[in-house]
Amino acid sequence: MQPFDIVIRNGTIVTATDTTRADVAIAGGTIAAIGRGLESGKREIDASGKYVMPGGIDAHAHIEQLTASGLLNSDNFESATKSAALGGTTTVLCFAAQHVGMSLTKVVEDYHALAQRGAVIDYAFHMILADPREEVLRDELPPLIEAGHSSLKVFMTYDRLRVDDMQLLDVLMAARENKALVLVHAENHGMITWLSKRLLAKGYTAPRYHAVSHPRLGEVEAFTRLIAFAEFIDQPIMIYHVSSAEGAAVIRAARGRGLKVFAETCPQYLFLTKNDLDKSGIEGAKWMCSPPVREPADQETLWQALSLGDLQLVSSDHAPYAFNEKGKVMAGTSANFKQIPNGMPGLQARLPLLFDAMVSNGRFGAQKFVEWTSTAPAQIYGLAPRKGAIAVGADADIALWDPDKRVTFSDVDVVDGAGYTPYVGRTVRGWPVAVLRRGEVIAENGSCVAKPGSGEFLPRKAGAAAEPLGRSSPEFDPGRNFGARLY
Repeated sequence: MQPFDIVIRNGTIVTATDTTRADVAIAGGTIAAIGRGLESGKREIDASGKYVMPGGIDAHAHIEQLTASGLLNSDNFESATKSAALGGTTTVLCFAAQHVGMSLTKVVEDYHALAQRGAVIDYAFHMILADPREEVLRDELPPLIEAGHSSLKVFMTYDRLRVDDMQLLDVLMAARENKALVLVHAENHGMITWLSKRLLAKGYTAPRYHAVSHPRLGEVEAFTRLIAFAEFIDQPIMIYHVSSAEGAAVIRAARGRGLKVFAETCPQYLFLTKNDLDKSGIEGAKWMCSPPVREPADQETLWQALSLGDLQLVSSDHAPYAFNEKGKVMAGTSANFKQIPNGMPGLQARLPLLFDAMVSNGRFGAQKFVEWTSTAPAQIYGLAPRKGAIAVGADADIALWDPDKRVTFSDVDVVDGAGYTPYVGRTVRGWPVAVLRRGEVIAENGSCVAKPGSGEFLPRKAGAAAEPLGRSSPEFDPGRNFGARLY
């Protein structure tokens, strides 16, 4: 019998459903056996005292992405995915971002080229539709979905990105016809614009007023409208970065009615508040993201929403802009909050923050940690059973966690292009000390050793999230409310 490539011995294996003491054998990049007394491997890794967990899947990250205003964020695929690997993440779903007038096919090709050059972990793309023209939806979208890009993102806010109601309905219908999942940044654009204009007119320009400019009811209204549209079309949706108690309540009510609604939150909404923006000068810009971080009470409500299943996963919404003239300070140190790029880095910090809260401090435990950061995103986004689990036949994407290792976040340790961490000074207990991607050790002892471009594209089959609650409407007709067939 040929020896295994690697055997991880004496660790505690944690999945979304079980915790057990066993060894894991790897051959040919996949998990070949799980048990005790396994044959030897070419390399043996002693995981005594460690948790052996599936590598994290971060389903929401902006990498090497050009904004609608022409600003490139601070990461390329190499720097972003190295930071992800060091934080225990082995798969990332990022964006191929179309802007008005662009060919979606060309956009996806360009992002593939960037990822093939730099990515050190495996990856897939969500396609951002800022210009859902008829020919894009009819001619470009179906073959792209067939090629494995089975999720689309739209914005309900931002001047150069947002879709109007009719465009949103068109995208939802196109997604339904092609069995794709629609992901949405849902905030009320009018309320944000109206309130921002009045704040600036009164001289309220500092970064802390960014949090004021995005009203909580703007999330409620947009969620409600989006869900109504999705119900009308009978199309599954994922609501991104839920930030408020009121927003979580809207999602709970919709799911309680059996609607096909998924939702996520992010570490910034679980660990930061609007007080973090209240710094002198422009310093608070480091903590600006959209939607903004809210109140301590919202943090507790979001944790509860996760525990109840109203929210299914925690993604980073990694959106790095360096704190300099090429990023956050592009409009100068006297810029108002509308002139500052929105977004925070988060790929490396996501898992350690959640491990500390959920495992080290006992909030929900190791199995829920695995579920919300790896297994659920794999299942929702069509990566299972290849990703998101420690099981025979699955890719050997594994993170070894030292539950006793303490790390204090510091700007000097940042690997991604932002150059700072919004969690500076925070100490966590629990850290990934070795990370394997498809059976190759890519991060160990604080260093990423993977070769740029060694990450692989992950085509995803359409329809993975089509019926999350068992609800089916094969005879769906959008005209049923009017007593007439529309097609």
